[in-house]
Amino acid sequence: METQIPFLLNAWYVAALSTEVGPEALFHRRILDTSILIYRRQDGTPVALHDRCPHRFAPLHLGKRIGDEVACLYHALQFDCSGQCTKNPHGNGQIPKAAKVRSFPLQERYGFLWIWMGEAAPDLGRLPDFGELDAGPDTGVAYTYMHMKANYELIIDNVMDLSHIDHVHGEIITTRGQLSPLVPQMRESEEAISARWEWQQTPAMLIFASFLPEPMAGARHFFDITWTPPANIQLSVGATQDDQALDLRGCIGQYDLHTCTPETANTTHYYFATRRNHRVEDADYNAMKIQAMHAAFENEDGPIIEAVQHEMGTTDFFGLNPVLMTNDVAPVKVRRRLKQLIQDDRRGA
Repeated sequence: METQIPFLLNAWYVAALSTEVGPEALFHRRILDTSILIYRRQDGTPVALHDRCPHRFAPLHLGKRIGDEVACLYHALQFDCSGQCTKNPHGNGQIPKAAKVRSFPLQERYGFLWIWMGEAAPDLGRLPDFGELDAGPDTGVAYTYMHMKANYELIIDNVMDLSHIDHVHGEIITTRGQLSPLVPQMRESEEAISARWEWQQTPAMLIFASFLPEPMAGARHFFDITWTPPANIQLSVGATQDDQALDLRGCIGQYDLHTCTPETANTTHYYFATRRNHRVEDADYNAMKIQAMHAAFENEDGPIIEAVQHEMGTTDFFGLNPVLMTNDVAPVKVRRRLKQLIQDDRRGA
């Protein structure tokens, strides 16, 4: 493993959207400061290998597919899906015992390819259930990806503290100043940290208003967010104008997943998925919806998060002695829990 940065290694991270890796592509992405090659066998099963030939260290994604195997561009050593060298075209063709590339376990679920970067045996029990993303037509769910020039924990902070919506975001998802005075209701378990906000605003959030009986009238709203390690945040949000329960069964709303994968200490792969419970058969609306949400992240959240990273100049958040306020309760709990998990992981606990 190349990295010495303290990431949680024995965990599942998103390596790519399922749609990013086509049937013939040699897709590559840096994950936890390690170069990774991802491709699909001819039967569609995804494969992940260290994207580095053990001979002269050329990136394997520059090479070519030969059936289910990959040949290095530089000297044509060929590797199978397990990373074992199967062909050496040089000299007598003998394959050195060290001619092997590390392979990484992959799971394809919920529209993502998940990778296990640690040395321990992959534990599917550590991959949370986000099956709600699969529960409905394709026209009701959408995905997007962003590359962020910031440490992944700053992105987690941003989603765990939704009071920023009052100040950062524009009219489409404005909460009209209602979140900042609230202290979220917290729930904690061994596996997760959750926070919940409930409020009323007039008019309703514009992403929901036109689907409510009185679009310009007030509505009750909720946010319910749950962090699971290493960097997954499932966010449910909805609005109602009647006495229905404040959940996705009683509200016009959506089920979102924000998940981050460190590229390096200071850059992050940021993935987002959303499934709504309204207008689910409209493909054009689906495309417009995800484009608008991507633009909000890219043009509103992204610049401030990247500016924070630049100004900090470090990944040591607590080392800068931040002023902490009531809106920090959820992100601080997550930071401390993640730090403990990383320490336990490194001790083999």
